[in-house]
Amino acid sequence: MGYQLRQLASGSYDLLLRDEIIGSVVRSGSRSKNTTWIIELLDDSPEAPRPAPFTAAEEEFETLEAVCRWLGDAPVRPLRKGSGVSALPVHR
Repeated sequence: MGYQLRQLASGSYDLLLRDEIIGSVVRSGSRSKNTTWIIELLDDSPEAPRPAPFTAAEEEFETLEAVCRWLGDAPVRPLRKGSGVSALPVHR
């Protein structure tokens, strides 16, 4: 399995690659036309290797759907109400 998103709260997601947290996806702005979605890798150092399709440590999109398409149709695991969201371990 490739990329997947795991919802943490409204407008906030962990970005996982093969079950490892490698970054985050967050909504910036209000829910109107000026909303953008930002993907940010955890390791943003210039010499860090970046997984495809990343060319920078941060990428910006107009919609969450565009984010998912760019990540190869990444599935989104929604936040389940009434149950805690357990974090997967971060491997470094």
